[in-house]
Amino acid sequence: MLRNVLGPLCGLVSLLLCATAVRAETIPLALPPDHKTVIATPSGEASAQTLAAVARELARRYPGPEDAHVIVVDVRQQRLYLLDHGHVQLTYRVSTSQWGIGNREGSNRTPVGVFRIAQKFGEGAPAGTIFKSRRDTGKLARIITNPENRSERDLVTSRVMWLTGLQPGFNEGGDVDTHSRYIYIHGTPEEGRIGIPSSHGCVRMMNKDVIELFSQVPVGTLVYIAPGNRPLTDIPNHF
Repeated sequence: MLRNVLGPLCGLVSLLLCATAVRAETIPLALPPDHKTVIATPSGEASAQTLAAVARELARRYPGPEDAHVIVVDVRQQRLYLLDHGHVQLTYRVSTSQWGIGNREGSNRTPVGVFRIAQKFGEGAPAGTIFKSRRDTGKLARIITNPENRSERDLVTSRVMWLTGLQPGFNEGGDVDTHSRYIYIHGTPEEGRIGIPSSHGCVRMMNKDVIELFSQVPVGTLVYIAPGNRPLTDIPNHF
């Protein structure tokens, strides 16, 4: 008798838990074949022609005084490109979220779409300087070059470029607000994992690379984070 009563009750509880999990889940824009794919080797680099077309389209859609420079991050390639007047100036390997892509608060995923650099922190700080809440702690991180080893904490090092979204309802405002999620382009002590999705949502760079990039781009620079499951020129504004 007890079994007959508990059986349906347990089934109902399981159903409710599953429904709750679905409602709470971040809506992902999946990386082929799924959003948890670990890219051990980046899949090549985008062509200069494609990147130039992206820069032109971004400047057309989001005109601003600092649009001579455009940053393009390709999640699938784990690459960051800096364009100057439509020409590729610098290319870097990066590391985006180990949980894939997603714009919702609390997801720990890297947001996609179009952004600007809202604020910059760390000018003049030594390479490897640890920042906490964007403040220089005066401490240096131990740089980890073995990809099998991980830092005990998600440290932000060397330079910080804080992003703000430009697409309301997608990466700006409400529970998808990029600035409120504290999404940065920053240095990391886990340099051995650059090129492998390993972050908690931000775009990580080698410390020497983020210092160089920081020196090249002003506040207001356009940043496009491309999801990687569509042509680079197909700029997303919804999931």
